[in-house]
Amino acid sequence: MGLKKIFPIIFVLISLSLIGSIYIQINWILTMLENKQEELHHKLVDATGYVAQELVSQRGSNASKVLRLRPGLWRPSDPFTMELMRVPTVVERYTADDISDKIRKAFNMVGIKNTRFEFSVSSDPGGSDLNFHPQELRSKNFLKSIEDTVNNNFFIVPLQAPDNADGGGGALPDEVLAIVIPDFKKIVLGEMRTMIAGAIFFTLVIIAAFYVTVNALVRQKKLSEIKNDFINNMTHEFKTPLATISLAVDALRNEKVVQDRSKSEYFTGIIKEENKRMNKQVETILQASLLDRQEQQLNRKPLHAHEFIQEAMENFHLQLEGKGGRSELQLNAKNDLVFADEVHFMNIVTNLIDNAVKYSKENLCIRITTQSTPKNLIIRIEDNGIGMSKETQRRIFEKFYRAHTGNLHNVKGFGLGLSYVKTIVEAHEGKIRVDSTVGKGTTFTMEFPLKSD
Repeated sequence: MGLKKIFPIIFVLISLSLIGSIYIQINWILTMLENKQEELHHKLVDATGYVAQELVSQRGSNASKVLRLRPGLWRPSDPFTMELMRVPTVVERYTADDISDKIRKAFNMVGIKNTRFEFSVSSDPGGSDLNFHPQELRSKNFLKSIEDTVNNNFFIVPLQAPDNADGGGGALPDEVLAIVIPDFKKIVLGEMRTMIAGAIFFTLVIIAAFYVTVNALVRQKKLSEIKNDFINNMTHEFKTPLATISLAVDALRNEKVVQDRSKSEYFTGIIKEENKRMNKQVETILQASLLDRQEQQLNRKPLHAHEFIQEAMENFHLQLEGKGGRSELQLNAKNDLVFADEVHFMNIVTNLIDNAVKYSKENLCIRITTQSTPKNLIIRIEDNGIGMSKETQRRIFEKFYRAHTGNLHNVKGFGLGLSYVKTIVEAHEGKIRVDSTVGKGTTFTMEFPLKSD
C-alpha cells in the first residue's frame, strides 16, 4: 500500500486515539472531582456535628446548678431569680474566638487543615421563653460569605436547648450553628491540582507526539514526491544526451560520414558536448551530496564581488539576445570586498541569473543592484518573469523542489540549484531571501559580510 493511501488511515487512527484519550482523561477528572467533593462534604458534616455536640453538652452542663438563697427571698416569679436560674446560651457562654478554635480543632480532627470558614451562632426567636431576646455571634465575614450561594457550601446544625433539670427555669430558647465554607469548589480543585496538572501534562505530551508523528509523515510524503520528481527529471536529463550520442554514433558508422572529415568532426563534437553535459549533471548531484554531509570545503579569500557579477552577466549575453531580453547592472556598493570562495561565489550568481532566464517570459529584463552597509554587501537580482506563489516561495530552497511552470515545458534541471545557493550563502555566513509576485517577477536578495581591513 502506497504512502498516499496509508497516510489518511494513519491520520484518522491517531486522531481517534488522541480524541479518545482526551475524552477519558476529562471524564476521569470530572469523576474524581465529584468524589473529592463528596468526601470533603462528609468530612465537613462530621466536623460540624462534633462542634454542635460539644457546644450543646457544655451548654447543658450548667442546667443542674443550685442556688443557695435564704428562706423567704426566693419567689418563682421574681425576674432576677429566674435570670439567675437560667442556663446561659452559647452566645452568652463563648466568644467568637472560642467557637472559631473549636471549629478549627474539629476540622483538624477529620483531616481538613488550613480550610477557611465563616460561622454564626444565632438564637431562634420562636423559642418558648417569651422574655428572651434573639442574640447572634458570628465571624467577621459571615454575612458577606452567605451572599455567594453558588460557590460556597453551607452547614446548619440546630443546637437544641435542653429543658431545665429542676423544672424551675422553663424551656430555653433554641440556637443554630451555621458554618460556611467559602470557595468550596476551589478547595477541591486545590487538593487535586497535582493530578490535574499531571493529566494536562501527559495530554500535551500525547498531542506533541501526535504532531511530531503527523509532521514526520507529511515530510515523508513530500520526500517521496520529491524523490519521484527527481528520478523523473534525472531520467529525462540523461535520456536526451544518451539518445543524441546514440544517433551520433550511428551516423559515424555511415560510410559517407566516415569519408567526410568535416561531418565526422561535427558528430564527434556532438558526442563530446553531450558527454560534458552529462558529466555536469553528475557533478551537480555529487556536489549536493557533499553539501548534505557538510564535506564541501570552501577556499575563501578576499575578492571583489562586482567583477564576478559582471563576468557572470556577460556569460548570459547570448541567451538574453536569443530571448530578446536585456540586463541592467547598478553596482552602487562603495565597498564590494568579500571573503568568499571564487568558484562557489560565481556559481551562486550564475544559478540565480540562470533561474531568471529559465522562468522568464517575453521582454525579459534582469536587473542586478548592489549596495553596501558598514558590515554587509547586499546583492539584489530582479527579473520580470512568471513569479512565484506564496507556497512556492516557502519551499523554493528545498532540495529537489521545482516550481510549477504552468505552460512552460522547457525548464530542465533537478531542483538542486536554489538549494545549493542557500547552502553556499549560509556557508559564507550570509543570508538570502526571496520576494515574488505571480505574473510580475521575482527578487532574490543576498547579504554577505564585508571583508574587514
